[in-house]
Amino acid sequence: MLKKAGLACTVCGSRNYTLTLSSVAKEKRVEVKKFCRTCGKHTLHKETR
Repeated sequence: MLKKAGLACTVCGSRNYTLTLSSVAKEKRVEVKKFCRTCGKHTLHKETR
């Protein structure tokens, strides 16, 4: 079964992206450097639950 997760900007906190992840338990949350429309630059985005 797949699980939906959102990615939130670490600078401004806006949730810009969504992912589909496997439901297997993992220790760390996903961290990706992506473009934030609110900040207007590439920032680190972390998985939210």
